[in-house]
Amino acid sequence: MHRIAPTVLTAFLLAAALAAAVRAQAPGEQALAEPRRAVEAPGEFQFARLAYSANSYGRGRGWGWGRRQMWQTDWPDAEHHFVKGVGRLTRVDAATDGHVLTALDANIFDYPWIYAVEVGYWQLSDAEAAQLREYLLRGGFLVVDDFHGTFEWAGFMASLERIFPDRPVVDIPAGHEVFHAVYDLDQRIQIPSRMFIYSGVTWERDGYTPHWRGIFDDNGRLMVAINFNMDIGDAWEHADWPDYPENMTALAYRFGVNYLIYTMTH
Repeated sequence: MHRIAPTVLTAFLLAAALAAAVRAQAPGEQALAEPRRAVEAPGEFQFARLAYSANSYGRGRGWGWGRRQMWQTDWPDAEHHFVKGVGRLTRVDAATDGHVLTALDANIFDYPWIYAVEVGYWQLSDAEAAQLREYLLRGGFLVVDDFHGTFEWAGFMASLERIFPDRPVVDIPAGHEVFHAVYDLDQRIQIPSRMFIYSGVTWERDGYTPHWRGIFDDNGRLMVAINFNMDIGDAWEHADWPDYPENMTALAYRFGVNYLIYTMTH
């Protein structure tokens, strides 16, 4: 698999490859560029990030690499630091490089874990929602993170309900396996963005209270882990910042590890 690196040369090559891969959509649908398939990096686990079109309230529409998109928040440092933590804290052989894919990527079923951020602004098409529904029902696991307050919750639900119009979003019970897969996460605090360092405020907008919510399949397996009013990705991204609180970074790693082990065993 090609290395995703934020260099000028790599960005140019990626932009050229993606531009060549734009596929035509039905009238009225926006074209999405398919990530180029490359040789798999070795490892039992490879971090996969979801690229999506944002609605008009986001910083930009589409999959494009010309300017930073909502789905790129904390990329690629968040996954880089997280997979390093997986290597230290578990026996899972984690691939060094992450992978970016869209919901319509034909290879989506090769990745048991998908991570998506800023989902208060995602805007899934019917085809994307259908593919994600099949992915999740066939055993996939989606972690969503870094969205806050009632406005972004409404934006998130508008697309989530296209994936699962008939499945409720519920608070994950404190005793659920995902909170105890490796670490016992009985003490849960709001994990803030790096702006907490400067403001001293852990919440954003009107997202005062953190919530760990989810969607389950018919057999009780957690399919979607919803980190609402939190920014776990920022805690991973800034794990090496001396000013970012260690206890919050440590908790973010523990959540990520628990999600990963749960994904690989259920």
